[in-house]
Amino acid sequence: MNNKKIIAMIPARIGSQRLKFKNLALIGRYPLIYYVINAAKKSNIFDKIVLNSDHKVFQKISNRYKIDFYLRPKLLGKSNIKSDNIVYDFINKHKNYDTLVWINPIAPLLTQNNIRDTINFFVINKLHSLITSDKAKVHANIKSKPINYNKKTKLVKTQSLEAIELFNYSIMMWDTKKFLKSYEKNKYAFFCGKFSTYELPRYCSIIIKNKNDLLLASKFIKMKSYDEMKITYDNILNEKN
Repeated sequence: MNNKKIIAMIPARIGSQRLKFKNLALIGRYPLIYYVINAAKKSNIFDKIVLNSDHKVFQKISNRYKIDFYLRPKLLGKSNIKSDNIVYDFINKHKNYDTLVWINPIAPLLTQNNIRDTINFFVINKLHSLITSDKAKVHANIKSKPINYNKKTKLVKTQSLEAIELFNYSIMMWDTKKFLKSYEKNKYAFFCGKFSTYELPRYCSIIIKNKNDLLLASKFIKMKSYDEMKITYDNILNEKN
């Protein structure tokens, strides 16, 4: 792809307010965090894959699945810590990498192809920062005010609407030098340099935050591969009038 060194970071905090120990909750035979580790390894695109956590229990997970482990300072494990701080700390400890890819451990439906396609887009477009998203053509408001339709006209068909782009945070990535320079100047850097979003399939936006999300993802994982699924129709279409 290119000669730049790419490191994957899978962040896993031990604390969780809505679903206790969610990264270790089982989906089928495996803990939730296993699925993105497996996808990252299968992508064959990273020079290193690191599980970044505030608790040593996750070192056992990294050992089990044969990836690296980084124990972040305990301060960076608190719920009020901003993600910019976590990225800055990690990059400072891994300065010999050109690109950092944050893979969300609670996005279990990500595939190795999703990961490769996102990184390809980042490289081809010479970006410095990226967040994955999904788009929805629906009528939308902010504080009861329309943002993509007009109340004083006939209802516009959804397919004619301007799409609302929703960040799903399944994958985020940065040029490490650009991030460091921006953070050290401004104390924030998520949208540093040339930024873009990258649209992933809708199923990739299933992020596990509570029990219902976990159950939904479990149903998907038990099904056959999404890409292999075919659309079938009711036999009534074959009947003669």
